[in-house]
Amino acid sequence: MRYLDTPLAGLVVIELEPVTDSRGFFARTWCHKEFTERGLSTALRQAGIAFNRLRGTLRGMHFQRPPFGETKIVRCTAGALFDVAVDLRPDSPTYRRHFAIELSADNRTALYIPEGFAHGYQTLVDDTEASYWISQFYAPEYAAGIRWNDPALGIEWPLETTEISDRDRNLPTVEEYAADVRYSRT
Repeated sequence: MRYLDTPLAGLVVIELEPVTDSRGFFARTWCHKEFTERGLSTALRQAGIAFNRLRGTLRGMHFQRPPFGETKIVRCTAGALFDVAVDLRPDSPTYRRHFAIELSADNRTALYIPEGFAHGYQTLVDDTEASYWISQFYAPEYAAGIRWNDPALGIEWPLETTEISDRDRNLPTVEEYAADVRYSRT
């Protein structure tokens, strides 16, 4: 695997290094030893998939508040998506900055998203599926998010949004979230 640092500290793009032969290829998608050597979290407690029927579907921007903050590894296993991570760590030099990348079944690239980041994506084609490896158990009372179209974040989504949940549509802006004393632990 190739590990490519992004402009946001701790956020890493992971590219596969396939070994090919007449049958096709084999590639590792996770390695405890390599993650440890790079200082990346090796805790994996859950895995899941999200299937999206329509192009333009938007999910996000989600995270869990401490003490249930999550590290995620996200890969697109069918179709293609525009994946975005926002740094919400108040003491980070890249606080409130975002990074976006296209993940697809064709490029097989993954994004390693450390704890303290919000995450979301928009599907670029119909029938898109995302795979998640997550470091923490789901704790609904700590589930949180920020608005996907908050002008303060400046995320340029590539398509008009065709599907979005009511929950995601009504998430707070990053300013509203930061000002809410219930969430001041983030």
